[in-house]
Amino acid sequence: MGKWWQSAVIYQIYPRSFKDTNGDGIGDLAGIISKLDYLEKLGVTALWLCPVYRSPNDDNGYDISDYRQIMQEFGTMAEMEALIKQAKQRGIKIVMDLVVNHTSDEHQWFIEAKNDPKSKYRDYYIWRDPKAGKEPTELKSVFGGSAWEYDEQSGQYYFHQFSRKQPDLNWENPVVRKEVYEMMNFWVAKGIGGFRMDVIDLIGKVPEKNITSNGPKLHEYLKEMHQNVLAETKLVTVGETWGATPDIAKLYSDPKQKELSMVFQFEHVQLDQFPNRPKWFTRPLSVVKLKEVITKWQVELADVGWNSLFWNNHDLPRAVSAFGDDGIYRVQSAKMLAIVLHLLRGTPYIYQGEEIGMTNLKFTDIAQIDDIESKNMYQEYKAKGYSNEELLQMISHKGRDNARTPMQWDATKNAGFSSAKPWLAVAPNYQTINVKAALADKDSIFYTYQKLIAYRKSHEVISIGDYSLLETKAEVFAYVRSYEGQSVLVIANFSKNVQKVALPKYQIQTPFIANYDNSPRDLAQLELRPYEALAFEITDHL
Repeated sequence: MGKWWQSAVIYQIYPRSFKDTNGDGIGDLAGIISKLDYLEKLGVTALWLCPVYRSPNDDNGYDISDYRQIMQEFGTMAEMEALIKQAKQRGIKIVMDLVVNHTSDEHQWFIEAKNDPKSKYRDYYIWRDPKAGKEPTELKSVFGGSAWEYDEQSGQYYFHQFSRKQPDLNWENPVVRKEVYEMMNFWVAKGIGGFRMDVIDLIGKVPEKNITSNGPKLHEYLKEMHQNVLAETKLVTVGETWGATPDIAKLYSDPKQKELSMVFQFEHVQLDQFPNRPKWFTRPLSVVKLKEVITKWQVELADVGWNSLFWNNHDLPRAVSAFGDDGIYRVQSAKMLAIVLHLLRGTPYIYQGEEIGMTNLKFTDIAQIDDIESKNMYQEYKAKGYSNEELLQMISHKGRDNARTPMQWDATKNAGFSSAKPWLAVAPNYQTINVKAALADKDSIFYTYQKLIAYRKSHEVISIGDYSLLETKAEVFAYVRSYEGQSVLVIANFSKNVQKVALPKYQIQTPFIANYDNSPRDLAQLELRPYEALAFEITDHL
């Protein structure tokens, strides 16, 4: 068998919205500890926690003011250590979110850098003189506006690719890199299982040349990081790389390169967007394109590198709303998405609530929005003449708060998330969509996930087998996984219409997992119901 993470399933937790135990409306570490039995029952191998470090929360924890302290709202270092220990007792590893492209402007390094231009900390960040009385370059921030912020005191600009309260670190400075590696080793010593690396493809930036991602020294830095922290460990590392192509992904995840275990690529989640337009402007998802993109990544990274498999995360719309049908066929399409993803080659990630089919919201007022990106977009496009209704519709479709509404535990007040008013409103459908209801229903989405996770752990054909796409109708996705004489056939209908499929090569088969029922099916003349998905162990394979 290969590395532990090749047969693993990783569950992503957004701590602020997972479970509150102290009644302040904000999720906490004690809340995660209280739900470890639930996560063990699901069967996951690791938990990726969004940042829990000390932070002023300009961007919900992705602006870190102290990497070696825990955010007070979340608890204490003792609770963090208890979480690592208690998760380990259940066979679950903790993966930390590593945010080292930037810090908070309230980090001691930046405070010193700003107060004293002669301080050694000045060179921890990227400062430039004005150009003709203006910003040094025309680079824009991801959150809108210029990526340069003017500092009156010194007469210079500092560079920030996100909020102005998130100044970018200067990775060209070897002292900065040393500080980062020491901080990572501090956490490794506490017994964590790995790192998810936030926007790691941006650390090699060269602002003067308008290079933000995939800079010339990026892979040099990652090799150095591997040597200083990751070598001789069994840590899993996954890089967030919005600009990755399969060739770039191989550079990160080919074991010979000695960089990372895998990367998140985002090609499939951007298929409903127009090229070179902001994410808010969307078009219907093309299933043909989706199959092409998934197949490309499965095939290209088959022998070199490794895939991360996911439908959603804390920055993306809910899976069932984005790729399925969150109305009549919510349960069927949520199960279909699970079956299609979890039987691919790679490491699957489940975002909290995905396993019970949580959905996007319909926002009706900008006051409901917390996300800085959505609020900035609203102001920018309102000034351009867009109506309130249009903008709220865009945010309801693509805004990050969709994924951040509190976890729906039961049908009691605030969905069992908190005894107090939650920091972000609970989705109104919590009385029917919740963990308690899912656990009580043997046919729920939860048990489909549980079965898929167990199957992956016990079948190498899923974790490391070959992949091949079958030719089918546009709306049908069918593929075969094969390894050492074992084969698995997966067939899914990505539409609300009945689809006829003929696979004469195969005989009548009984699915080992299905989202309607497990009765035998004639594959030579198959009628797929809306969003139906089936998987079979087959002897006659390609």
